[in-house]
Amino acid sequence: MMGEKRNSGAFHAVVLGRVQGVGFRYSACARAEELRLGGWVRNLDDGSVEVVAEGAVERLALFEEWLRRGPTGAYVREVRLDRIEPRGRYPRFTIEF
Repeated sequence: MMGEKRNSGAFHAVVLGRVQGVGFRYSACARAEELRLGGWVRNLDDGSVEVVAEGAVERLALFEEWLRRGPTGAYVREVRLDRIEPRGRYPRFTIEF
C-alpha cells in the first residue's frame, strides 16, 4: 500500500465548451469508475463542468485525456487543470448536483 500512496495524485479541472446537455457528467463518472478513481463531477452555472479526481497517477492521466475529448456530442474547447494534493477522502466517484 505504501507504493500506492506515493504513486497517487489529484487534480481539479474545469472543462469548457459544449459540455452540458450531452451526458458529460454521466460519461465522466462511468470513465472514472472504470479507472478506479475517486472524486466528483458537477455542472457549473456558466455552462462548464467541474471535476475533482484522485487516484493512481497513470489512471489520472488517462482520465485527463478523456476529459479533453469528452463523450460523443461534446465539444471540449479547453480544460483548465490544476494539480492538487490527494487527500484520500473520496472512496468512489460521484455526480454532484
